[in-house]
Amino acid sequence: MRDVILILQVILGIVLTVVILVQVKGTGFGRVWGASSTSFTRRGLEKLVFKATFVLTFVFIVISVLLLII
Repeated sequence: MRDVILILQVILGIVLTVVILVQVKGTGFGRVWGASSTSFTRRGLEKLVFKATFVLTFVFIVISVLLLII
């Protein structure tokens, strides 16, 4: 059981890394400090990837805690 969870955690870690790297970076620090006039709304695929990042992170943390308990 522990081996299955460990393999799942490794696969999820790789997928999470890819999802984070795929995200669009925007315009750099100008977007962070409000100096840019670009819109902050996410649409389409960018919105899906953004939400998937949070879901995958939550699942990764749950699996990590589960692995510590077992």
